[in-house]
Amino acid sequence: MRILAMIGALAIIIGIAAAAFFFGGFYSVAGTSEDPAIVTWALTRVRTASINRHADDRPPASVNEPASVQAGAKAFAAHGCANCHGAPGVNWAKFSEGLHPDPPDLKEVVGGLSPTQLFWVIKNGINMTGMPSFAQAGARDDEIWSIVAFLKKLPGVSEADYKAWTAQPAPSR
Repeated sequence: MRILAMIGALAIIIGIAAAAFFFGGFYSVAGTSEDPAIVTWALTRVRTASINRHADDRPPASVNEPASVQAGAKAFAAHGCANCHGAPGVNWAKFSEGLHPDPPDLKEVVGGLSPTQLFWVIKNGINMTGMPSFAQAGARDDEIWSIVAFLKKLPGVSEADYKAWTAQPAPSR
């Protein structure tokens, strides 16, 4: 019984200390401050669990078709995704260096995410990051799926292909 009382008292003390740390202003919310490892760990676990729980849309049959991949490259460029994530032959915009956490290099992360997970993230965004909801920004589901198609092929997309797919049509005379 005494051990349970000590565990309870310790839990209360830790709770009070955490509240004092966060609500007392000791935790810096500055974008230039690194988060404590426990905060990074917790936010990563919460993000992953949330995406896994909520990502349940089924990809359309056309998600692997070349036309969908090319349309996705064009939508990726048109929505400014390369500003934060870069693209083949396109550097990240300077302002993205100030985002915290850093926007991921999508070539490195898309292999570990299913099309359904990518769709959910693009459609809904991720809270407490710079990732906006593209659905709220006006992107249609079919357009988001085309971006997913492009992202799944991104690690193998050449600079020449990306430029060809995203080139503006020549003005008609």
